[in-house]
Amino acid sequence: MSKPLFTVYLLAIGWLCQGQGVFVPTTASDADVGHGGDHHSLELDENNWTNVLNDEWMVLFYAPWCPACKSLEPEWREFAKWCDIHSSVQVASTDITISPGLTGRFIVTTLPTIFHVKNGVFRYYKMGRDKDSMISFIRERKWETVETISSWKSPNSIQMSVVAQFFKLSQQVRILHSTLMAEYGLPTWGSYLIFAIATIFIGAILGLLLVCIIDLVYPPNHKMPVKDRKDENSDSGQESDDDDELVKDELLDDQASDEPTENEPLLRNRRKIRKTD
Repeated sequence: MSKPLFTVYLLAIGWLCQGQGVFVPTTASDADVGHGGDHHSLELDENNWTNVLNDEWMVLFYAPWCPACKSLEPEWREFAKWCDIHSSVQVASTDITISPGLTGRFIVTTLPTIFHVKNGVFRYYKMGRDKDSMISFIRERKWETVETISSWKSPNSIQMSVVAQFFKLSQQVRILHSTLMAEYGLPTWGSYLIFAIATIFIGAILGLLLVCIIDLVYPPNHKMPVKDRKDENSDSGQESDDDDELVKDELLDDQASDEPTENEPLLRNRRKIRKTD
């Protein structure tokens, strides 16, 4: 898949997630069910996710409402305890309902999703979701046989940072949509109408700014008015006529030098007339 198509794909996922209500704030009871309560596992968010760029990590993305994530929770806790005692690998987890920006940055499309990270190099973990399989993956260094995520899809790349901002924006838009309906009593169509008008207005402003920037960088070529071009052509035509007359005078002079002197008064009169003109 080409890079432009892949970017459009990511933006479409963000829009669909925002529209279907995937990124919703969690309640206190939901947070208690998460994977971050154990001291063996670091809870990643938008502020501390760069910690995984150093050393070796196993990172889990989950959601409190995901049945598969709830089934994985005890195995993940046991794996985190094993890493704490027998390995230098660190363990982290992320609740996508709290950190939607990380969901876009890491391109999480299924739950649960586990990453292996070593010194900023990312790999998908696709083996068994039990403790023994994860321990074997680390102990036997099976991650070395797994293909790494390409640099342009890497979570620490510039384009993934942009995608992360779109995912965060989608959550803010949904929160605003809920606020307009709950607190201000707007109907659904009224909220959508406001967003549509805002989108058109912002698009028009951005388009105008883009046109101004293009005009500054690549100014248009000024064309000469038709009247000025006609005057220029007429001046050039007059000059060409004068040149023709001069050539004729030179020819007459040459002929006069060969003819008898009786034509000299006539030639002198012609020259005087030319000079007067």
